[in-house]
Amino acid sequence: MQNQSMNITLENVIDIILRRRWYIIIPFCLSMISGIFYSAQAPKIYEASTLILVKHAQVPQNYIPSVDTTDPGDRINTISEQLYSRSNLERVIHEFKLFTGAEYEKMFMEDKVNILRARISVNISRAKSRRGSESFSISLRGKDPEETMKITNFLATHFINVNLMTRESHAMATSEFLNSELNTMRVKLEKVEGKLKEHRKKYMGQLPEQLQTNLTILQRLQEQLSDRRTSLRQEKNRLAVIEQLISSPLIPAQVAGEAPPAVGESSDPNVLKEQLNVLSTKYTERHPDVIKLKKIIEDLEIKKDRESETTSQVPEIRPQPSLRDENYRQREEIKLGIGRLEKEILEVHGQIAYYQNRIEVTPKREQELASLKRDYENIQSAYNSLLERKMEADIAVNMERRKKDEEFQVFKIIDTASLPRRPVEPDMRKLFLIFLAAGFGIGGGIVFLLEYLDTSFKSPEDIEPLGVSMLATIPVLTSRKDRVLQRSHQILSIFSILISFSLFTGLFLLTFKGEDALLSVIGKFIQI
Repeated sequence: MQNQSMNITLENVIDIILRRRWYIIIPFCLSMISGIFYSAQAPKIYEASTLILVKHAQVPQNYIPSVDTTDPGDRINTISEQLYSRSNLERVIHEFKLFTGAEYEKMFMEDKVNILRARISVNISRAKSRRGSESFSISLRGKDPEETMKITNFLATHFINVNLMTRESHAMATSEFLNSELNTMRVKLEKVEGKLKEHRKKYMGQLPEQLQTNLTILQRLQEQLSDRRTSLRQEKNRLAVIEQLISSPLIPAQVAGEAPPAVGESSDPNVLKEQLNVLSTKYTERHPDVIKLKKIIEDLEIKKDRESETTSQVPEIRPQPSLRDENYRQREEIKLGIGRLEKEILEVHGQIAYYQNRIEVTPKREQELASLKRDYENIQSAYNSLLERKMEADIAVNMERRKKDEEFQVFKIIDTASLPRRPVEPDMRKLFLIFLAAGFGIGGGIVFLLEYLDTSFKSPEDIEPLGVSMLATIPVLTSRKDRVLQRSHQILSIFSILISFSLFTGLFLLTFKGEDALLSVIGKFIQI
């Protein structure tokens, strides 16, 4: 084999392609035919997808707060688990009669569920849309595009229904729980109200708000006690005077039935002296009444001495029995008055002790009442809070029921699953590039190998590196038969290029437009 070195030019490349065209066209056509055949016969997996919008609450939370504070993303994950549940997937399998072929007769239901579960996917879009709402999609892969579309729409509808039922059941459970707690709190509130009422009834008069009244009554009773004691002291003084008068041997004569004169009011020196003797037994010489009586007696004696000089001496008057009886009667009346006053004083003492006891226990009752009031206020506050939340929960239940209407739904389907036209498996674009590269790669490799192994001279310039001088070139002499054969080769080459282009176009349409577009083009070509 002779080694040659030559410069690769565009003319050389074109010459090689023209001379070796069949090594390029035939592998390319075979590759395109293989691509079309594989694309038509390979099992195809279609994917249908539906887009669901997560809308924000239409009613402000300040007016109607929601009882469901779960994040939409977490709620989507929770409902997705329900979509993937065995019971839900079994219902889909039975409703759409999946896996009913002969090859699935011996397959267990668990395997069917797992296969269907692997085909379902829920994709959450974390990016915000222009309206500020999140969205997510439910996708399903299957061999039958129409069946895949129907199942996807069914799953989306089921997703929304499950969400509505979940939110409604959650709201109803919250409402029932609050109602139970409200009844329990109502019983506690009524119990504390009963204790508070019983405490007020039991300790009536000892309550804090009655303290000022008790103090006023106590002050009035103390004034009454002071008055009774003063009256009792005066009555005892009168009794002492009467007792002294009764026990005295000489009592001035007075008119029958007349009461004994008061101290210092009599004009009889004997009476005044008797009163002085009585006062001397109780008081000292410096007492004002004693000094007064002594002065009056002295003045009367001086006056009597003066009158005795002008008039005859007045005979002595003996006490009359009627006056002594009157003193006895007055003594009994005074004793009765003293007894009555002592009884009244004892009663006032009892009342004072009673109201003093009320005042003394008032702080204790105030503390007990404050404890009961504190419990009552706490329970009442909790009861009012539960009552408010119960009303909010009832409103939320009604709102969740109204969300069955499309305008109130939190999840709303904005793009229903459409009939898929292009399979997602196998990837037809990758297959197109693979078969296209294979067609050109195989042909180019064969041409390169043949050219590398070919040691013949193609032009006069090929012999120059050998150091041999070229004297002349003899052109190729062609006969009629050679020209006919050359013409046939040209026509066949053109025809093969058209076939290659048609196969390339067919694979392109099948890959990027689908079988329907390819069949439509073929139908139009046949009509032509």
